[in-house]
Amino acid sequence: MMNYRTLGKTNFKVSEISLGTWQVGGKWGSGFDNKLADHLINSAIDHGVNFIDTADVYESGLSETAVGRVVRSRSEQVYVATKCGRQINPHISDGYQPEVLREFVEASLKRTGLETLDLIQLHCPPSEVYYRPEIFGVFERMKEEGKIRHLGVSVEKVEEGLKAIEYENVATVQIIFNLFRQRPADLFFEQALRKNIGVIARVPLASGLLTGKFSVQSTFAADDHRHFNRNGEAFDKGETFSGIDYNLGLRAVEELKSLFPELTNLAPIALQWILTHPAVSCIIPGASSPEHLTSNLSAMDLPPLTQEQIASANAIYREYIQPEVHHLW
Repeated sequence: MMNYRTLGKTNFKVSEISLGTWQVGGKWGSGFDNKLADHLINSAIDHGVNFIDTADVYESGLSETAVGRVVRSRSEQVYVATKCGRQINPHISDGYQPEVLREFVEASLKRTGLETLDLIQLHCPPSEVYYRPEIFGVFERMKEEGKIRHLGVSVEKVEEGLKAIEYENVATVQIIFNLFRQRPADLFFEQALRKNIGVIARVPLASGLLTGKFSVQSTFAADDHRHFNRNGEAFDKGETFSGIDYNLGLRAVEELKSLFPELTNLAPIALQWILTHPAVSCIIPGASSPEHLTSNLSAMDLPPLTQEQIASANAIYREYIQPEVHHLW
């Protein structure tokens, strides 16, 4: 059964397991299947998911269109969060201008067919953008105009999240947080709780690494970021396998498997671990197949992790992962 938490100062009651839609129309790079997207989004809502995260750059707007199409067809209250800014090319601070961001919001409204966006998020902008109050001010005006309900940010680094929440109108921060990316649980979570910021945990399975289903022999398509972005060739390295060397990650995953020998799929455990942190409002795992969605939602049905299991999992992080990535993001 789905549980719900409050998304910070938005006061939205959102499903602990929500839905990220980067690859909802199929596997990364394989083209967009509208029928599959509609099925996955409808199925998620059927199972109590009421918060869906998308972005204007996901499949060149097709993801936003699918989310809007399904949400408009449903009677349930489903919150739609999208993002803007990554279309700016070159992706530099100077490209972020109030009129440009306004145009992005207008375009997202048109694609989704919604009158108001529940949450618009700056999509991992350059660090300099967080020091430009006029960028945050334009969203306050759009809020007054009824185009958006709330503003959030999606960040690469803890420091960016800390700077963003200095702005009163920032209600949420989307940040990479998982068993292999634990730094946010320190100062950032403390400050988020203090300021009533909704925390959206993204990349919760480290690009699938934490499912335990990959091996040295696993291959990824040429247009899958797990193939072409391992060293940050296209965008921030931390987005792919949480920035961890693939083979090192596999060794750490083998250690995790030894803690749960009865399981062939670690994904629900990895999601459960995130939910042991009260600062987290919701998790947005993606799904490119019905099986992925079922796997993610099954986290709600497992018995809670024991303190011993949590401590053992954290010890694996400290031994294998922390020395390599903790200080980087």
